[in-house]
Amino acid sequence: MKQVKVLGSGCKRCQTTEQMVKETAARLGVDITVEKVTDYAEIAKFGIASTPGIIIDGKVVHAGGLPNEAALEGWLRQDS
Repeated sequence: MKQVKVLGSGCKRCQTTEQMVKETAARLGVDITVEKVTDYAEIAKFGIASTPGIIIDGKVVHAGGLPNEAALEGWLRQDS
């Protein structure tokens, strides 16, 4: 199971990113858990200055703006 963190304040882009992650994982049949991180101090620990950010299994894969859907599929498929 992949551990996914969506980092952001809870803005519309952050909500959309979380939904994209969930929908893409479901479509690919990838088992994930999603944690929303809204605390700025916690977000800063990942070195992310622009949100939304995506962390998969402890690795920063995206920061700032909505992720590209093809890239998101690739991140979720890695080592699955």
